[in-house]
Amino acid sequence: MRKFLTCSAAVLFAGLAITSAAEARPDLRQMTCAQAQQMVLQHGAVVFTTGQHTYSMFVSNLSYCDRNQVLFTQYGQTRDARKCPVAYECKEPLFPRGGFNRWN
Repeated sequence: MRKFLTCSAAVLFAGLAITSAAEARPDLRQMTCAQAQQMVLQHGAVVFTTGQHTYSMFVSNLSYCDRNQVLFTQYGQTRDARKCPVAYECKEPLFPRGGFNRWN
């Protein structure tokens, strides 16, 4: 019985931790453009809630990306702007860094 209660308590606390983590994510739609930009500058990388069931990671510089990724400006809807250039996102480039040359 004691083992069952301990296990039940662990499951309950794990559920609370997951709920708290989701609630702790800042909602981009509730912030001004300047507030969102400043938050990314302060923290380097921030995962914002971008919609009812969506989220996205915004980064301040290339050090948050994988080796073969590059930075692209990432826009998001904020309280005061429909298309705010919040920060950057890490993406694989369409073509290699050397450029596209089909005769090489």
